[in-house]
Amino acid sequence: MNKYPAIHKAALQLKGATHDYKEEWTADRYFVGEKIFAMLGTNKEGRDILTVKVEPSQGEILRTENPAIIPGYHMNKSHWVSVLLDEEKNEEFLAKLLAHGYEQVLRKLPKYRQREIETM
Repeated sequence: MNKYPAIHKAALQLKGATHDYKEEWTADRYFVGEKIFAMLGTNKEGRDILTVKVEPSQGEILRTENPAIIPGYHMNKSHWVSVLLDEEKNEEFLAKLLAHGYEQVLRKLPKYRQREIETM
């Protein structure tokens, strides 16, 4: 079972969100409309991280304000952030960050897909 049940639950509470586990990456991946909005795994040092899609200016602000937030690990650094979970434990903050990532991906989907997801 996932060692971060609150993160898992918060991600899957978002309308139309789905989850899989990618063995090769040892990562839990969260999707909306077949596109990833968040990933839970580890970095090369073995630290647990939550990587989330962000609006670029928001990512910059988050990295400036919170030392637990670093540029997205193995992702586009301006569109993704990674949260060091041993430093940031605020579940409410993490749930809001997941919702932000979800919205970033949802609004880029074709309008018909957005409508399908909104009416689920």
